[in-house]
Amino acid sequence: MNEDFITLGLEKDILQAVNYLGFEKPTSIQKKCIPIVLNKKTDLVALAQTGTGKTAAFGLPLIQKITTHSNNIQALILAPTRELCIQITEDLKNFARVKKTKILALYGGASISDQVRNLKKGVQIIVATPGRLQDIINRRLVILSNVNYLIIDEADEMLNMGFQEAIDKILETVSKKRNTWLFSATMPNSVSKIIYQYMNDPIEVTCGIKNQSASTVNHYYYLINHKTRYKALRRVIDYNPFFYAIIFCRTRAETQNITDRLQTDGFNTDGLHGDMSQMQRDAVMKKFKKKKITILVATDVASRGIDVDNISHVVHYQLPDDVEVYTHRSGRTGRAGNLGKSISLIGAKDMHKLKKIEKTLNFKIEKKNIPSNSEVIKALVTKSIDDLLNSKINEKSLKPLKKIICDISEKITSKEILEKFISHSLSKMIDLYEDSEDLNSLNKKQLVRSERVFINIGEKDGLNWATLKDLLINKTSLNDEDLGGVDVKRSFSFFNVSKEKIKGVFKSLKGFSLGGRDVVIEISKKSKEKNSIKIKKARSAHSNTKERTKLKSRKHKRNKKK
Repeated sequence: MNEDFITLGLEKDILQAVNYLGFEKPTSIQKKCIPIVLNKKTDLVALAQTGTGKTAAFGLPLIQKITTHSNNIQALILAPTRELCIQITEDLKNFARVKKTKILALYGGASISDQVRNLKKGVQIIVATPGRLQDIINRRLVILSNVNYLIIDEADEMLNMGFQEAIDKILETVSKKRNTWLFSATMPNSVSKIIYQYMNDPIEVTCGIKNQSASTVNHYYYLINHKTRYKALRRVIDYNPFFYAIIFCRTRAETQNITDRLQTDGFNTDGLHGDMSQMQRDAVMKKFKKKKITILVATDVASRGIDVDNISHVVHYQLPDDVEVYTHRSGRTGRAGNLGKSISLIGAKDMHKLKKIEKTLNFKIEKKNIPSNSEVIKALVTKSIDDLLNSKINEKSLKPLKKIICDISEKITSKEILEKFISHSLSKMIDLYEDSEDLNSLNKKQLVRSERVFINIGEKDGLNWATLKDLLINKTSLNDEDLGGVDVKRSFSFFNVSKEKIKGVFKSLKGFSLGGRDVVIEISKKSKEKNSIKIKKARSAHSNTKERTKLKSRKHKRNKKK
């Protein structure tokens, strides 16, 4: 038996499953959580990044606590997405392989009548997405009054996806005598409200720092211009020869566009977005997990709950507006103790988002130069040679060709063979990069300065950052690239727009009203103060220059008189 897991207080049946699954040592979150929930009847708040073993942290003790001779629903686990719901269910069934606990997954995209039929047969643990469970509750097809344990997994993701109303309904339905265990990567205000409203004096466990990204992920960014964004992405991929990654895009259209361009350029890639059916999404994820595709291009919503180990990179094709979204994106890599990289492609108007992320997560994101032409070519050649050296020789198929190989080896040296191999296999890539522009110097020339703008509408007008951005794009001549830093408050908001387009924005919104009141925009106070300081400095410098000129003139006149 595994001694490290025995010390946590797990029973023999659970330890057999742990040994079968090959768990060597408990992770930090498992060490902290398992003894607490096994030894105390308490609510629990656990903060830890994805990929740190959270499912086992609540799943192993939960299986131990379930009474198998009763068919009542004793535990309910809420997960934000279908994919995560299925993954948790599979893990729990593995944990319960000896104990034979009855576990059922309830999620959208599958037959509700089949799920209800299985529910009526009797289950002890339900793993559910909020939307599907609320639907079943509304139909009065499930009784949750006997639930002893409620687990809310990925709480911040769930609330960020807009499930607040469904969660409120579910929490009011579940037995008030339950213990609630909440697991989250970050602690936004929405999660704090859930804890305050629905939990009773919970014990808090933190692995790392609140709202901080995993220490196994290295974060850095490239400063780019939106016109060269895709070229920069290509260089990132080509420069990293063992690239097994997720590229995050903000919109469905952008996701499909990048997918199409990468496929045209010969990469094993596919997309994941909301316009796809559940069957299509499942097929893409299956290929990605088996590495039949090595690059997944996805929107944030479509990618929720992706549980794939060994992802080497996460690329933020554009930065998200919410720090929590950045944290969850980055958490797709650096899982299970592996090292990962989180790469952001940053335009000039995104710098304020970068600063906000750094401030919230309490670390500096390193700036790097986009790989040069020669660096990319060198990386491609190195990978090509590594593939050649690591390839296996099929002696059987080569046997009849031995004489031909010997004859060739007498006519050409190994050095010449390598040169010809590289020239032949990489000719297109070498041609592509040999004469291409220096993206770093090009981007520095094209950086656009922006203004911070105040607008007198906000949350009370039914807006969030996405709907305000859509409103501004629809009412002005701006596009997605022109806007940044959308920050929505209760009764007002801020956004960034390039200085060259600010006049057009004022003109387009003149006379516009929303909800019966006039919409007012103005350059924010901070921007005005910065400009004012610059003007004062310029005036001061000008004044000093004039004064020095007068003094020189007086001195010259005195010398002349002498």
